[in-house]
Amino acid sequence: MPWCDQLIHFVDFEGSTVSGILEYGVVSWRAGGIVAARGRLCRATGRVRTEDAAVHGIEAGQVAECAPFAEDFEVFAALRERGPLAAHFANAENTLLKATWPYARTAADFSREDGAGTAEWGPWIDTGRLFPQVRGAGWPVKLAELVAAEGLQARLDALAAEFCPPERRRYHAALYDALAGTLLLERLAETPGWGDKSMRWLIEHSTLDATRREERRQGELF
Repeated sequence: MPWCDQLIHFVDFEGSTVSGILEYGVVSWRAGGIVAARGRLCRATGRVRTEDAAVHGIEAGQVAECAPFAEDFEVFAALRERGPLAAHFANAENTLLKATWPYARTAADFSREDGAGTAEWGPWIDTGRLFPQVRGAGWPVKLAELVAAEGLQARLDALAAEFCPPERRRYHAALYDALAGTLLLERLAETPGWGDKSMRWLIEHSTLDATRREERRQGELF
């Protein structure tokens, strides 16, 4: 089936390996629209650096009474069991997720078509890697610039008014950024030559590393 018929969970984290995850946002989507959206602030597990707070707007005191991110393993394991995770430049999200929980529960490996499972959080769908292939060199890749270039800002702000707290309707707020990424997935689904492909194909194109693409193809042969 086309990749866009599969439930996909677009994930964004705010925080760092120093502070831990301070906020998460997840938007579950398939062709036809948003199925669910959720997010929350999380207590820091380390120092919140001043330069990081200047970007994401979260101070240690704001999250001191929040539950730590580590308490939500069941949330993320259940998401991964229902579909692949997506992010904009997914290495950051994968690194933070694995720093908290190295492995998920065994779930489908969407880069394969033989029914094999994996306990990894990936393979990820990566809009930060996909759009340079869709639009070509010179097109913006930073999230805010890419949303603007694709003409999606007004739609994003309308969704943020529906799903995000008033003080977090901005870039570098986790649920806002997850909504932005979800709109990029929708745009991919609408793009000729992209929306009708398989999930395996989309995941293969989520890396620019030709060697890793070939490794994924060969993985099914052995």
